[in-house]
Amino acid sequence: MAAPLDMEPSTLSLELLPTDPLLLILSFLDYRDLMSCCYLSRRLNQLSSHDPLWKRHCKKYWLISEEEKSQRNQSWKAIFISTYSDLGRYIRYYATLKKAWDDLEKYLGQKCPRMIGSLKESVREEDLDAVEAQIGCKLPDDYRCSFRIHNGQKLVVPGLMGSMALSNHYRSEDLLDIDTAAGGFQQRLGLKQCLPLTFCIHTGLSQYMALESVEGRNKYEIFYQCPDQMARNPSAIDMFITGTSYLEWFTSYVNKVVTGGYPIIRDQIFRYVHDKECVATTGDITVSVSTSFLPELSSVHPPHYFFTYRIRIEMSKDALPEKACQLDSRYWRITNAKGDVEEVQGPGVVGEFPIISPGKVYEYASCTTFSTTSGYMEGYYTFHCLYYKDKFFNVTIPRFHMVCPTFKVSTARMVNGDAVVKTFLVQKETNHNEYAADEDEDSTDTDEYEDRRRVLDIPAPSGCCPRHT
Repeated sequence: MAAPLDMEPSTLSLELLPTDPLLLILSFLDYRDLMSCCYLSRRLNQLSSHDPLWKRHCKKYWLISEEEKSQRNQSWKAIFISTYSDLGRYIRYYATLKKAWDDLEKYLGQKCPRMIGSLKESVREEDLDAVEAQIGCKLPDDYRCSFRIHNGQKLVVPGLMGSMALSNHYRSEDLLDIDTAAGGFQQRLGLKQCLPLTFCIHTGLSQYMALESVEGRNKYEIFYQCPDQMARNPSAIDMFITGTSYLEWFTSYVNKVVTGGYPIIRDQIFRYVHDKECVATTGDITVSVSTSFLPELSSVHPPHYFFTYRIRIEMSKDALPEKACQLDSRYWRITNAKGDVEEVQGPGVVGEFPIISPGKVYEYASCTTFSTTSGYMEGYYTFHCLYYKDKFFNVTIPRFHMVCPTFKVSTARMVNGDAVVKTFLVQKETNHNEYAADEDEDSTDTDEYEDRRRVLDIPAPSGCCPRHT
């Protein structure tokens, strides 16, 4: 017999729904919605307190491991809530920064163990609040979050943020702790409301973070300062941009380190960048090149961009013993962004005549300068065989490009006594440098290099920079 047409279907209430499907639905909720469920009904309150639901959030946002949970002897929900009460304002950044710090510490423990001891313990919220009151500016949350994990580094060598060394020049940047950074906070024209992030005790070089959008800078932009030597206004400071936020700046650097993008040399992180395509093999000998830009020896006005390059020469371990040879001379063809070409030829490299034999590696560093924002070098080495001394051959040096970082020109330049506002932003491209149009061609004159060093107020080196070697 058919049911009456006016019979209403029975209503399925939340209380009648089975538990397992409800828990499955709750497992897809974010922590905010899961917490809100606690206030909707008694049953949802009970179900949303199901501890496995909070395990995912503890691992996602706070990187809490099973081992740490066991040590804390708390439920997953209790751990999430207690951690949120302390670090909740940083929930957008914490997992990313904590992973970066963990990866960095693990890598340093294997590659640079003495650097681990220079890292400082975390700071408290009240310490960061006190610094904000001291400098009169708000610190970005990603910066604060990082210092809740590690309070930077002691002022030691080597610096956590990378080193660079030439025969007469050394740089090693420490990541400043919060108190030292606050002590270096700038209010002077040209660096108004800028906080130092790093410091090199050898060169005085720092990377700064702009805490406000003033003097042509974007808020939280990170940069190397570069005094405008051609302006009459001492507050005219150009900037080589190194990051758009603390999170991007720090995590991109750490990723470069832990993936082997920067070589470890003498227990230090060296900021040489290697292009995997920048390799050339001639017979049994392979030459590869990595490069680095040195902001402390560069300037935008006048246009003078300083680069160093590290060359690795290696003979295959499978080569025959009679393939052993010695480097006699080098030839360079150097081209800047305007197409100007300079040729350099000379004996040996950096005053040496290395012998290469099967399985052996020879590495050295040299430098060059351009009056344009970019340029490239290529050439060859001439070797003679040790077993057949009258046999000479050339080994190709692959073409390698050098491009200065994005930079901003100072907003305050004095021309004929008048302030001229400029806000040029030069991108990382191999375009011609508009400021170099009337400059002389690049020069290998070491006296010119010394003049640049004095203008940039860099401590006097012990010798001359060996260029194009």
